[in-house]
Amino acid sequence: MAIVTIIGAGMMGSALAFPARENGNEVRLVGSPLDRDIIENCIKTNTHLKHTKPFPAGVKYYQIEDVDAAIEGSDMIIGGVSSFGVDWFGDFVLPKIPEATPILTVTKGLMDTENGELLTYPEIWRRKAEKLGKKYSLNAIGGPCTSYELVAHDQTEVAFCGDDMETLKKLKKIMATDYYHISLSTDVIGIESAVALKNGYALGVALTIGVNQKNFGIDSELHFNSQAAIFGQAVKEMYALLDYQGAATIENMSVGYGDLYVTVYGGRTRLAGILLGRGLNIDEVKEELNGVTLESLVVAERVARAVRIAASNGKLNTDDFPLLCHVDDIVKKKVAVNIPWEDFTFNYQK
Repeated sequence: MAIVTIIGAGMMGSALAFPARENGNEVRLVGSPLDRDIIENCIKTNTHLKHTKPFPAGVKYYQIEDVDAAIEGSDMIIGGVSSFGVDWFGDFVLPKIPEATPILTVTKGLMDTENGELLTYPEIWRRKAEKLGKKYSLNAIGGPCTSYELVAHDQTEVAFCGDDMETLKKLKKIMATDYYHISLSTDVIGIESAVALKNGYALGVALTIGVNQKNFGIDSELHFNSQAAIFGQAVKEMYALLDYQGAATIENMSVGYGDLYVTVYGGRTRLAGILLGRGLNIDEVKEELNGVTLESLVVAERVARAVRIAASNGKLNTDDFPLLCHVDDIVKKKVAVNIPWEDFTFNYQK
């Protein structure tokens, strides 16, 4: 039995308590400063505010002021914060973790730099740790996995990535169940980039659903030609971006494209794209969703900014990313949805 401490009680971090506990481990769930109500409800009812299924018996709950006690003796730490909590985790939590304790983050995203470089979150934390004179085993989870379906025990396949294969094997042994299947990869940049890039593209696919609802009625039947066309363009642009990262392998692409698929068909990004396609601007969408965090918008903006910088340096061409650039214009400039269909076509002669 291992001791698994999850820091961040959002939907995905909390969902990981299910396979961890059901695999016979001691599980400690720690709320961030924003999770107080969640932890209070867990203590009272053994149920997360956003999940209907109770946690497995024996999960232990901690408020953030008790994080030191929760970390003590842990065999692994799972970072369960959203992308908005990356700096908080790196600045507040990371220094409290012993260097020998491996860290596994479920947070998906990328950070862009002034020169157009895209950094994974483990890399950001590595740089923070370096300033502290510390070195951690920083690992991450990627792949198609929605929190509520993991809680429901739907068959799920993800990838754990990190620098050391032996550490990854130990983490897999702790977490794998008969419904939670884990591939392993030492290509952190590849896996993390693949699962982050899909966010803006899933929003793009969902735009077509809203456009068709606007044109044919809210209750009109779904139109799959347009969705498939955008999906195909998304695959093309994601491949180009993975290639830019030096990570265009079939393993990384399968993880990223699977994540794209599941994000298109469920969750906040899909709803945001539909509302934008119906004609709402981004401010109206945020108001309609009433405070729901939209990490996909943050990632799309960062990646588009990096692409434009790389293009200005002659490393990329924005003409190769018409879908990403249009999504970015919709989000940043509030332009009306006008999908550039003809820009997706190509002439190929063998």
